[in-house]
Amino acid sequence: MADPQGFLKFREREVPKNRPVPVRLLDWKDVKDELGKDETTLRRQASRCMDCGVPFCHQGCPLGNIIPEWNDLVREGQWEEAIERLHATNNFPDFTGRICPAPCETSCVLGINQPAVTIKSIEAEIIDRAFKDGNVEPHIPQRQTGKTVAVVGSGPAGLAAAQQLTRAGHTVRVYEKDDRLGGLLRYGVPDFKLEKLHIDRRIAQMEAEGTRFRTSVTIGDDISWDELRARYDAVLVSTGAPLPRELPLPGRDLDGIHFAMEYLHQGNQAAAGDVLEDQLTAEGKHVIVIGGGDTGSDCIGTALRQKAASVTTLAIGKQPAAGRTDQDPWPTDPRVFEVSSSHEEGGERRFLASTVEFRGDGSGKVQSLRVAETQYNEDGSRTPKAGTEQDIPADLVLIAMGFTGPDTVTLHDQGGVAVSNRGRIERADDFHTSVDGVFVAGDASRGASLVVWAIAEGRSAAAAIDEYLTGSTELPAPVTASTVALRA
Repeated sequence: MADPQGFLKFREREVPKNRPVPVRLLDWKDVKDELGKDETTLRRQASRCMDCGVPFCHQGCPLGNIIPEWNDLVREGQWEEAIERLHATNNFPDFTGRICPAPCETSCVLGINQPAVTIKSIEAEIIDRAFKDGNVEPHIPQRQTGKTVAVVGSGPAGLAAAQQLTRAGHTVRVYEKDDRLGGLLRYGVPDFKLEKLHIDRRIAQMEAEGTRFRTSVTIGDDISWDELRARYDAVLVSTGAPLPRELPLPGRDLDGIHFAMEYLHQGNQAAAGDVLEDQLTAEGKHVIVIGGGDTGSDCIGTALRQKAASVTTLAIGKQPAAGRTDQDPWPTDPRVFEVSSSHEEGGERRFLASTVEFRGDGSGKVQSLRVAETQYNEDGSRTPKAGTEQDIPADLVLIAMGFTGPDTVTLHDQGGVAVSNRGRIERADDFHTSVDGVFVAGDASRGASLVVWAIAEGRSAAAAIDEYLTGSTELPAPVTASTVALRA
């Protein structure tokens, strides 16, 4: 049982410190200071967990992580037992402990009147110690079922499903269109948030377990979807939702205007040591990032490391409140003003900024953005306020306004899979698509979401596929398609 007075003894929330800004801008390594980790501090923070009778952190976590139990094991210094409890519900705490926004913390009961327990940093330290101490080993299946499964996409949903299905004894092959594995974990998230060694060591574990991988294969081009279905007993579509939201304004066709993911993909390639011809870089440029979310934040950190002349972020809406409001009562996940590690590093953030027009220099290149103050109308719409226009210098514009859904053209045309009018892959409660034996998990059906949701859906889809192939399953299923819709 947890220390019943721990949250009274230790009221202060202590999280690992970031490296100094001038130092970390010189490299692509994790912004966190590894030397700043202290076991005494971590165990003290873990003791703040109240071991609630009704732990709302379970509700906040789609994976259903048994947070109070591994918090108490950390408090006792039982690190080996802690990773066993953490791995029972989460295949990749090394991912979620770094890039998940931690809805579990906003659901923490202690957060009602004190700073919440540092769940995310404790989770990251549990898995880091487990790798360091040799407590992460391959789980090789005891028997083979003779059934085969193709997983299309190697992001967190696909990797989680593949690992679960391999451990259940199926022969699993993961197909990835890029040259390296990991999906957006690899090419969408910069190293300063998620160093790629965390992906590589998980891939090594999965290969040792028996999962097979093929990179640089685009299903629909290199292999048709109907051919893939004919080769395997089941197929899981976990391609994510990579189609970006467009900003159709005058001057959009000017050179120097790009989608954020194109820029981040090349940045991650360069950080990995690839030599790119005509790399899209921010060096010496005035950079405008349109969109104030996580993708925009990643663009800021990347541009600053590339020595941009200036970086300005434009958000069309109002600056969120500093803390919870009456519209975001506990234990909901509130929309609050956040300062990411990239925001700490520099750049200007502007709210209520509506882009009106991209303006060129006469040679076909973008030179500036015409921006106006956002006006909220009685019908709830937002429009640029007349008379407030101004021009902002711009050599590189990055559109980071989110994603609209998956690329479903070949999947629908070749595989016959039904797609909703919103462009998402339709699915039943068991993650089954309209085609027998074809399943879907993650952003491809849910829409762009969090890494923790992707892993949860991958685990659940694996359980559904296992049952489809064998008639029953012992694999855990943290969510169903209907609960996902209710909690979205």
